[in-house]
Amino acid sequence: MAKEVVNPDELVVVGEELDHVRIITLNRPRHLNVISSKVVSLLAKYLEQWERDEQAQLILIKGAGRAFSAGGDLKMFYEGRKSKDSCLEVVYRMYWLCYHIHTYKKIQVALVQGISMGGGASLMVPMKFSVVTEKTVFATPEASIGFHVDCGFSYMLSHLPGHLGEYLALTGARLNGKELVVAGLATHFVPLEKLPELEKRLISLNVGDENSVKATIEEFSLHVQLDEDSILNKKQIIDECFSKDSVADIIKSFEVEASKEGNEWIGPVLKGLKRSSPTGLKITLRSIREGRKQTLAESLKKEFRLTMNILRTTISADVYEGIRALTIDKDNAPKWDPPILDQVDDEKIDLVFQPFTEDLELKVPEQEDCRWDGKYENSAYAK
Repeated sequence: MAKEVVNPDELVVVGEELDHVRIITLNRPRHLNVISSKVVSLLAKYLEQWERDEQAQLILIKGAGRAFSAGGDLKMFYEGRKSKDSCLEVVYRMYWLCYHIHTYKKIQVALVQGISMGGGASLMVPMKFSVVTEKTVFATPEASIGFHVDCGFSYMLSHLPGHLGEYLALTGARLNGKELVVAGLATHFVPLEKLPELEKRLISLNVGDENSVKATIEEFSLHVQLDEDSILNKKQIIDECFSKDSVADIIKSFEVEASKEGNEWIGPVLKGLKRSSPTGLKITLRSIREGRKQTLAESLKKEFRLTMNILRTTISADVYEGIRALTIDKDNAPKWDPPILDQVDDEKIDLVFQPFTEDLELKVPEQEDCRWDGKYENSAYAK
């Protein structure tokens, strides 16, 4: 395993049992609750244990500090760049866990007080109830650092209305709490100051009845109205531009729209798009488009292949260069290889999408009688 930036004595995930309620707290506030291999293992342990426990009826998940979760531990991936498959185990376990979060048998409520990005947002969006606030910030910025939207987001984003999914995946654009509810990526908006009281009420409710939980949350939630300049009010432009067949065509179409009066908002978005990894953008667009036609399980299996091939630098080392520029040297000046879209060979992109041999694929247990099978320790990789 890659070296993790984790204090071995630190309780990175806190699990509490209060009668029929179970609470998970992501507990790395100084690191914005990023997801390490230890975090993934503990999440899986608690969720499996509680799904099997008849006493457990309602699961709450929250983050300590000002973040819900900022996503994967990028430094962990960077530390392992020179060791073959150093992060394979945590990737396998995370994507396997994502399937179980989506298909969980008991009511889950995410209380999302702050930053919720990338893999961190995969612990929010699939929940039966995801409660956001005015401080919540969502984004899937992976393409910008030479990676791809993962943890089930090639499936989730591709199923958003129109071509909003492509827009969010390629630009890494941020959505606030109100926008998340309108987009369908969260269920309720509750003012931050009321979140602790809502948590107390859900605990005192002490049942996992869906209607009762919903009614309780709705007592605290507000009807949302989009700000005038919200990106969700630009649906026509987004659908027009991000429906194009290729990244190059999307950018050209976006440039045309940027030249029109009243579209000044496009400039900064376009600038960021052009700064992103050309390889990451091409992989991400194809993954989102495939996600439209795939089941959740198929999307997760595909994302596992993409992640491992990207980390193995099968066609490019952009992901490590992106992490270096963003979090290691923090110079925000990545040198992409290749540096422009025209030089990214589509045949090479094909390589990272190629299926593995069956024994090396992610094992997603789609049959109910073996629901928690397919664990990493029983895979060909562990052997």
